Amino acid sequence: MRRKDKMRLGAFFHPTGHHVAAWLHSGSQIDAGTNFKHYAQLAQTAEKGKFDLVFLADAIATRDGNLQALRRWPQYMAYFDPITLLAGLAAVTTHIGLVSTATTSFNEPYNLARRLASLDHISCGRAGWNVVTSSNASEAFNFGRDAHFGHSERYERAEEFVRIVKGLWDSWEDDAFVRDRQTSLYFDPDKLHFLNHKGKHFSVRGPLNVARPPQGYPVMFQASASDTGKELAAQIAEVLFTPLHELEQAQRLYKELKSHAARYGRGSDDVLIMPGLNVIVAESEKDADEKLRHLQSLVHPDVGKELLSTALGGLDLTPYDVDEPLPDHIIERELNNKNSRVAYLLKGKPTIRQMYDSFATGRGQRTVKGRPSSIVDQMEAWFQNYGVDGYLIQPPVLPAGLDEFVDQVIPELQNRGLFRDEYAGRTLRENLGLKRPAGRHSSPIAASA
Repeated sequence: MRRKDKMRLGAFFHPTGHHVAAWLHSGSQIDAGTNFKHYAQLAQTAEKGKFDLVFLADAIATRDGNLQALRRWPQYMAYFDPITLLAGLAAVTTHIGLVSTATTSFNEPYNLARRLASLDHISCGRAGWNVVTSSNASEAFNFGRDAHFGHSERYERAEEFVRIVKGLWDSWEDDAFVRDRQTSLYFDPDKLHFLNHKGKHFSVRGPLNVARPPQGYPVMFQASASDTGKELAAQIAEVLFTPLHELEQAQRLYKELKSHAARYGRGSDDVLIMPGLNVIVAESEKDADEKLRHLQSLVHPDVGKELLSTALGGLDLTPYDVDEPLPDHIIERELNNKNSRVAYLLKGKPTIRQMYDSFATGRGQRTVKGRPSSIVDQMEAWFQNYGVDGYLIQPPVLPAGLDEFVDQVIPELQNRGLFRDEYAGRTLRENLGLKRPAGRHSSPIAASA
């Protein structure tokens, strides 16, 4: 039976595009990381295409590693703080959601709750938060630590962090601010609530000095597909963004995550699955292959090795020939680590060049290419067979790749009735079909779907 709901789409922006060599392509904005007009143009193009949201990644450290390679790879070396950037984009857009990554490892719950609540008010209810636990050891050095938190501790902190942030967003009831000049009453003190949280990792009194966000809570995103990450997602995520390469794998995760969410009293419609999707639009499959080959030709071997080294947990690849596979003992060791992204990269015992070419294109996410009709065929098959609820579109080059998607793929999706012609509402929750959570201290008010 054909699904009655519409596909959800986000536009995931790395400054010059998702391909590691995008900055060398003539279709990219070379100074994108610190060019606000570039981001404003991207957001307005995505809004013209009726995308649900703009999605920004983040890192709070420059890349560490081989500077001879990194000098050829600008990502994360100079770019805007995403929440600050999204506040600016709120002023030049009207409907599109604004989602920022922010780590629970190196933020404080109060500060982040305040910034995200402010963004939700500034944008009239369009903010979202991608909850991550930093894995980059370099970030620890900027926050008074000699080493990162351990894996289990990161997720334990994250769960407590999110509970605090939600509690702070409920500091004020929805109707707490009376603002009545006749009675000289600005707010009702009975509708102000102190959090008084004292936990293992944080102590936060509250209350927040920002009114309750228009959406109740900004929409919560989560990215990890590890067992620990999936459990956290089942508790808190409203949108899950994670790599998916095979339809059967996607269907298993779709069913698993929605059933896990039910254990926490959540319905299947309360969690949306939106993996990343790299899209290369062309007039034919041959032309798409040529576009991809051109991008791959721009990848310097030093950058390819550095990119792959990061994906393999810091493995030193300098001794190895890029046109040979990794030695068998290293492949076996990496497969034993049970990292799904690494297992996918190592499938079929590829050469190092083949591995970094694959990763340079997809950043661990699935790639589709060809004519708009062929691309939509593949998107539709996963959607109709309950592998996904939508996608975060990752253009390989920006702005060129986004322009091609909006001009050529969006009309095909709309013609098939898979995607909206107009926005359903003003808030991100309304457009994603997610409920507005009632405040924990309030008598239920409109918790709109």
